[in-house]
Amino acid sequence: MKNILLDERFEFVHESMGGANFYFSTAYNEISFKIDENEGILNIDKLKEIINLKEIKYLKQLHSDIIKVNPKSEEIGDAIICKEKNIAIGVFTADCAPILIFDKDTKAMAAVHSGWRGTYKLILLKTLQKMKEEYGTKAENIIAYIGPHNGVCCYEVGHGVNEEFKKEDFYNNKNIFEGKNLNITACLRYQLHSFGVLEHNILDTNLCTYCAKDYKLHSYRKTGVNSGRLFSFLYYR
Repeated sequence: MKNILLDERFEFVHESMGGANFYFSTAYNEISFKIDENEGILNIDKLKEIINLKEIKYLKQLHSDIIKVNPKSEEIGDAIICKEKNIAIGVFTADCAPILIFDKDTKAMAAVHSGWRGTYKLILLKTLQKMKEEYGTKAENIIAYIGPHNGVCCYEVGHGVNEEFKKEDFYNNKNIFEGKNLNITACLRYQLHSFGVLEHNILDTNLCTYCAKDYKLHSYRKTGVNSGRLFSFLYYR
């Protein structure tokens, strides 16, 4: 994992693995990818130009378990699956977890947005299952990269959320809480392991959007409604 600057404006945590490029933006230079603001759309367009991509696909996110296969941009959902060269797919976050997935064999890709609601609804596991259904993806060929999100260090949730997770059979007897704090990373790893993804193919930026010291990151919990948005995306050539 290393940080790079694109066009001297955009800072990303970047990794190349298995033939794919994984990018997680920071809030360097106050850059935001909030797509309901003109700045966010312009920044997406600028990225496409800088990296020389045919297209960058993204969705109108709503904390669901809706998965779209090769969608037109701005359809509604929280996970995208695609396997086209030189087309990036990505998700927007400001405390929720972004997960980028690449199948080294079939070249299928997925970008998943998973806050507590998506995590409770098992959107990551459902996305992997959809990749298997659509493209024949096998667990041993998966690389999964978990991006910056509100860590267990800072992610206190209410009693209602705690009770919801306790009712979900998938999380029964799993260690996903530390006191009042929800461990999204642990939840995501349980979903990946359930599909059979190999431990050495699960990567994590290990960055908390609320308290990270090495990078400036957008956090809705810290900043409120004026928070910007991070953009996490991947592609292959």
